[in-house]
Amino acid sequence: MSVAIKKKSDKVKSLDPIIPDKLYFRIGEVADICKLPTYVLRFWETEFPQLKPGKSGTGQRMYRRRDVENVLRIRKLLYEDGFTISGARQQIRVEAKATSKVQAPLPFPRRQTSELKRVRQGLREILGMLSARR
Repeated sequence: MSVAIKKKSDKVKSLDPIIPDKLYFRIGEVADICKLPTYVLRFWETEFPQLKPGKSGTGQRMYRRRDVENVLRIRKLLYEDGFTISGARQQIRVEAKATSKVQAPLPFPRRQTSELKRVRQGLREILGMLSARR
């Protein structure tokens, strides 16, 4: 009779938590979604500049969806990927720079100078007609 030994790497990873469709989340809700204690979230706010929840009139931390996604990303880097806090902070910066470089510039139509001059002249004529009516 052989005994099967489960390794930590063989463990099936759970799916990412589902973030409810809300504008704001209180710290307790974020802690439940991310399966973290609230004190960890408060500590991470001091360590990660990307994590800046607003505060309500009563002083409650109010996280937006983007903040919850950042918490989940930080949690993955620290707990699953084995990064240190400074390593995770650096990794998030690198990812942010990479995504900003990937964004394609807006496509501006290339028009002939003569066509632009014609449009400009037409607009001036319309402006002249409108100002003559006053």
